[in-house]
Amino acid sequence: MKLLVFFFLFTGNAFAKDKLLDKIAAVINSKVYTLSQVIRVKETIDARKEISPFLYNQDKYNDKEVLQILINTQIIREKISELGYVISDDSVESRIKLTEQKLGLDRKALLEFLKLKGINFEEYFEIIREAMEFNIFNTRIIAPLISISEQDLKNEFYRMNSANKALTFKYELVDFYFNRSLFPGDDFSQIGSILKDYQISGRLPEAYRSMESTELNDIKEDGMRVEIVKALKSASQGDFASPVILGDSVHVFYVKKKDIVESSFFTQAKEALYSQLFMRKSSSVTKNWFERIYSDFYIKYYL
Repeated sequence: MKLLVFFFLFTGNAFAKDKLLDKIAAVINSKVYTLSQVIRVKETIDARKEISPFLYNQDKYNDKEVLQILINTQIIREKISELGYVISDDSVESRIKLTEQKLGLDRKALLEFLKLKGINFEEYFEIIREAMEFNIFNTRIIAPLISISEQDLKNEFYRMNSANKALTFKYELVDFYFNRSLFPGDDFSQIGSILKDYQISGRLPEAYRSMESTELNDIKEDGMRVEIVKALKSASQGDFASPVILGDSVHVFYVKKKDIVESSFFTQAKEALYSQLFMRKSSSVTKNWFERIYSDFYIKYYL
């Protein structure tokens, strides 16, 4: 039987002065979200972004995107409840009092602040609850699905500091070099795919059989030519650097290992790097997690 999609409020004689009160926008299991809820969320996005930036991270949302957030928060609530986590009213109140203490506000001042933001205390209370639930979800469900290795941190550090002249690197390399005449017009667009295929299969196209290679271990930047240093700094461990022309030869360096000589820079940056990579990876992991879990729920949209 089709679900009822309208609620009506009647006054006076039956159907004489009927007014549309609200419309069902979406349903997840037995939980109903109405159009007025969607509209209210859209009206208060700026405040929600300040209070819960991980849940509300866009400047604008359409109706379907708002419903997606509402449905996701309901799924989060049910999933962390299965793990034994229930955010009670007392827990939310304690968090709000802690926030008041940090900001030097009393309840009256907080209410005035919320009024300026266009949001009431009841809405604020529930947004805080959702933010607390999301934090548990992120820590207990999403974080264990994310793997960030030491090499991931190094590669991110190299990427961010490729132009930092204060840092020097030590390498283990394989130098692949070709006669420049094999690349008319210095068109090196195919050289990467040629070398990657060679790594896997050990085969080279006939035209490139004259290629030679040399292993270079414990090589520091000191004494390297500027063009080689530039190519290597922008390459991560496990990558091929961009081609370098040296006389009549074209050299492509495979970076087997890349270490920072002045390692204290990296050590100091690791925590911030981890947070940046976690945020970047968690977005796609969270999206994939929800896509897998939706089938466990009855979800229907009416907008």
